[in-house]
Amino acid sequence: MIMIYDLSGSLVAAASIITPFVPSPGSDRVSRSNPGAWLILRAHGHSLSSWKPWGRLEAWRERGLVDGLGYKFELVTENGPACGIPISEGTMNMKKGGNFCIDSSHRAMMRDNPGICPWPPIRGFVMSSSVEGGGKASKPVVQVGAQHVKCMSDVALFIALSAAIDLSMDACQLFSRKLRKELCHEEQEIKFS
Repeated sequence: MIMIYDLSGSLVAAASIITPFVPSPGSDRVSRSNPGAWLILRAHGHSLSSWKPWGRLEAWRERGLVDGLGYKFELVTENGPACGIPISEGTMNMKKGGNFCIDSSHRAMMRDNPGICPWPPIRGFVMSSSVEGGGKASKPVVQVGAQHVKCMSDVALFIALSAAIDLSMDACQLFSRKLRKELCHEEQEIKFS
């Protein structure tokens, strides 16, 4: 679980894996038909049981000419995570990384993703986050549009989302590869095969 705290030490946002990143049967990769998923949570009170889902991020390893991380982000409605509003969908290069971006003014994104709704809950630039390629220790830089921030916990949601997409880059590596050192316990190196 990824937990984001404010400057006073209060937990304000979190990201939790709700569907594990596991290889598809007969494969060594997380596929689009069996993606891993994160739930991005907003603090709503002081206990963890009172948290509310804000967004859902799915990620998988794309096959094709470019080895890529496929992703889809949806806002969660009051009807639950299964009834989300699609916000962003795309592919990022697994080796080079890229930018995860939510920007309704970017017309190419709308044209290239016809399944994405015409952005009813958002307008203009929302957020952007740098993502390193898989297997690299990363320090994501997150930018958030001021018009989408009412309080610091709003920023924390975007930071949790950024961390989830960044960790998905490692979670979607081929399962025949070793995990990078930062993700292993000191006494053991884990190799999936």
